[in-house]
Order: sequence, then C-alpha cells, then structure tokens
Amino acid sequence: MVSLDSAVVARLEKGGKRYEILVDPELVDLFKSDPMGVSLDDLLATDEIWHDARGGERPTEEKILSTFGTTELHDCVTAILTKGSIQLTTVQRRQMISDKRQQIITEISRTAIDPRSKAPHPATRIELALDELRWNPDPFLSVERQIKDAVKVLRPVIPLSFDTIKLAFRVSGSAYGSVQREVRSDVIKEQWLENGDWAFVVEIPAGMKGEYLSKVAKRDPNTDVKELN
Repeated sequence: MVSLDSAVVARLEKGGKRYEILVDPELVDLFKSDPMGVSLDDLLATDEIWHDARGGERPTEEKILSTFGTTELHDCVTAILTKGSIQLTTVQRRQMISDKRQQIITEISRTAIDPRSKAPHPATRIELALDELRWNPDPFLSVERQIKDAVKVLRPVIPLSFDTIKLAFRVSGSAYGSVQREVRSDVIKEQWLENGDWAFVVEIPAGMKGEYLSKVAKRDPNTDVKELN
C-alpha cells in the first residue's frame, strides 16, 4: 500500500455527501485506463471509503450501497476515480509536476539525438527549451503518454530524432550472466562462439548508445563492439 504521507485524496460529491479514498497519485492514470491491471493494495493507502478521509469520518454500509449501488470496494473506487476529482495541495501539485517533468526530460535526453550531429541532447538543453515554451506535464498522466506531447512542442525549437541503431557485442563467456541480465530485453540475435565467448546484437534508441556501451563495459571491460549498418 502507498503510505499515508504519499497518498492524495480522490473525492466524489454525490447526494449532498462526499466520498473519499486515499490513493497513490502515480497509479491514478494507470487505474483509470485499466482498472483490473492495478491492485487495490498498491493503489490505496487504506482499504476504506470515507466521508472525510483526513478527519476519519466513515459512511455507513447502507449509505455506500445507496450511493454506488454496491459495497464492493473495487467498484466504488472505480466510480470515484472516473467520476470524481483528485484533491491536491499546492505543494503536492508542484512536486508532482516537477517530478514528472524531470522524468520526461531524462527519457527524451536518453533516447533522442540531434539528427545533424547524431549526438544526444543534454538534459539541460531540453529543460531550458521547455522553460522557454512554458510547458509542464499533467501530474496525473503517465510519463509515456506525455513524452509525445513534450516532443511535439520541442521539435520546432530543437531538432529531435528517435532513430534506432544496432550494436554487435562480443563478451567473454564468464561475463554472460551479468551482461545478459542487463541487455536481454534488447537482444535481437545471439550465439555462442567456438572460443566460449557470447556474441549478441541489440537494437536501441540512438541516444542511448553511450550509456549502453558503458553498462556493458562495466560487466566486461574487454568487450568488443561495433555498430552495424
């Protein structure tokens, strides 16, 4: 469960009464898009519905049934999150926007390159551009959904390319376990060589090349790598 300190209030006003739950703000968007894909244990700070979550005032079972047509917690939570609103303090909203904005900046910096120089854009360049454009994310929408929005506003001022590249690696067989754990989600081809080395090819965003080379080299300093055409 999310901690009470990190949770925010989701509220639905109905029949002259308010109904509140304490939720993880990072999971609200995911739950709304896929209610069965998020566990209530992860979403909620308490497994109860409140009239006043901070004051500890609870509705009766009869009141919940007459308002929601059910006493099933999942159904009530779904109704509150889809029909109600999230209550944030000014400090909470600012912090959530700041955190999400930084995640978006980091992800664009990691995966995009300048198509002219083929080099990644420093995170500070992206951040300054977003400052000038006065763009901020929605605190409740996922990073993945909002990267496209950020890229759309950035492209007129910063050239961005999300090309992918293929890198072919050869590492010693003794390093296989530690390297494979790092790269397995990106491997598109692999084989064992006669001398016991492990060879593999990955396809990754061009902007991640330097980061990728570093993380493989940390596991096997003698690795060989070349970029494929």
